Amino acid sequence: MKSIIRPAIVSDSPAIFTLIKELALYEKEPESVKLSQSDIEKYGFGTTPLFECLVAEFNNVVIGMALFYPRFSTWTGPTFHLEDLIVSEKFKGKGFGTQLYTAFIRHAYDAGVQRIEWNVLDWNAPAVQFYKNSGANVLQDWNTVQMDAKSMKNYLAKSK
Repeated sequence: MKSIIRPAIVSDSPAIFTLIKELALYEKEPESVKLSQSDIEKYGFGTTPLFECLVAEFNNVVIGMALFYPRFSTWTGPTFHLEDLIVSEKFKGKGFGTQLYTAFIRHAYDAGVQRIEWNVLDWNAPAVQFYKNSGANVLQDWNTVQMDAKSMKNYLAKSK
């Protein structure tokens, strides 16, 4: 099956938000989504967008997305970070994810970035295998480090 892959537009925000909630449910963390549809509109399509997004459309319905943003590596220069590649559950296994993945890689390559990177949960064996089969290097020796707003506030209060 073939989908239409295109850059997201502001009117895709409801579908993007639905896909994000679906991913959170799949990852067993539905309560972790703090973002709203208006946040997607503001941060993705406002005056200074913080991310780009490609969407997969099938029969005029958005069924998947690849959301990414620019980063900079002190070793290699410009990179893209793929925050999430999501295909709606009922459309998985039909090649739409591969089409999105390929379109993202093509976009990054054409943009001249030196590297693309993303995270994958270690328990998501099908995704890990898919990425390995595509030639991606799944790093085992790097840990993701995160600090939420509360932790930032606490740290800053202690460092005064």
